[in-house]
Amino acid sequence: MTPSESNASRAARVGRNVWLAGFASFFTDVSSEMIYPLIQAFVSLLLAARQALVGPLLGLLEGVAESTAALLKVYAGRLSDRWRRRKGLAIGGYALSAFAKPLFLLASAGWGWVLAARWLDRIGKGIRTAPRDALIAESTPPDARGRAYGLHRAMDFAGATAGALIAWAAARRFLDPLTGNLQNVRAFYRLFAVSFVPALVGIAFLFALREGRGAATADAPRRTPVEPPRFRPFRDFRRYDRNLRIFFLAQILFTLGNSSNQFLLLRTMSLGSTLSGAILMYLFFNLTTTALATGFGSLSDRIGRRRVLVAGYALYALVYAAFGFVARGQTALLWGFWALYGVYYAMTEGVEKALVAELAPAEARATALGMHQTIVGLCLLPASAIAGALYAAHPGAPFLFGGALAAASALLLARKLR
Repeated sequence: MTPSESNASRAARVGRNVWLAGFASFFTDVSSEMIYPLIQAFVSLLLAARQALVGPLLGLLEGVAESTAALLKVYAGRLSDRWRRRKGLAIGGYALSAFAKPLFLLASAGWGWVLAARWLDRIGKGIRTAPRDALIAESTPPDARGRAYGLHRAMDFAGATAGALIAWAAARRFLDPLTGNLQNVRAFYRLFAVSFVPALVGIAFLFALREGRGAATADAPRRTPVEPPRFRPFRDFRRYDRNLRIFFLAQILFTLGNSSNQFLLLRTMSLGSTLSGAILMYLFFNLTTTALATGFGSLSDRIGRRRVLVAGYALYALVYAAFGFVARGQTALLWGFWALYGVYYAMTEGVEKALVAELAPAEARATALGMHQTIVGLCLLPASAIAGALYAAHPGAPFLFGGALAAASALLLARKLR
């Protein structure tokens, strides 16, 4: 079989469930990313008289939202494993995220409504992620899982690119000519209202998913479902494969230095970029990830997950540290850093999920996938708090700290993961 025939065969094995989940993620991310790049500017506008609070408040907003959601992921995965059902939880999670969007319209009453909107949006993500990822694994043969997760992440980031493009167009349309930023709160509210529409479109794709009847899984022949053994995600941690435990440890170390992308946007603007320019760089980052995620997923199917992940974490360490060293006015360098940051995402996002799906016990796959996301998310609260405090001390400090921890994580995977 020629390489092109082999690639065509592999593509054919990425079944309809993967594509449907991908389209759901695409439209959901269009909805989310219309808003996400503007949150730091929106919070800055709400706190116009108290700019010193912007960094710490962003840390609080993102940390509480992400950590609460992450804690749910392992339990949503556990429920999915016990019920042997993925579709209903996925639909419920996507729906909750969609209906959280209108809460942004109440933000004029206080920044607490921004927190509530982000919190409910992330809770929805916490409910849907593990069941959806387990469905993708069970709908794809093991030797094509890297490609399947890479394709899903590519469609996710394609939606993020489209959403960021809309945010950029809105920023250009309503830009204040003196400050270079949005100063009209009604412009934010219009965008928040429109974001509800693509979120509903994404939910519609999920109703066409086939529960456990995508491409046949190659883990084992299908048998009559039986009640799986009780798997307690925290108490039974030692039941995980040794390599999986090492990977989880590396994720803890890495995530403690991985501050929210809101800080990258804030850093970009503090270095002299306008809001529309920062959003355009963010769009370029998403576009880079979209273009490369499927390819890196396929590469991990061929050469192994560890090599791709170690290279990705090492790249993150270099790029994140570079954000800390760059001087004001060096916009050309920022474009390059955002592009390389997109390469890091392409190398790791789908590959991490493929690794966890392979190393997890078959009867607790969704639990393990949720456990991975929970470990990451629980570390995001202290990570965001640390980043907020470091940013208040010096704008480059969070990025130097994150680069150092990423380098340590890459070294741990390179030496211990087998």
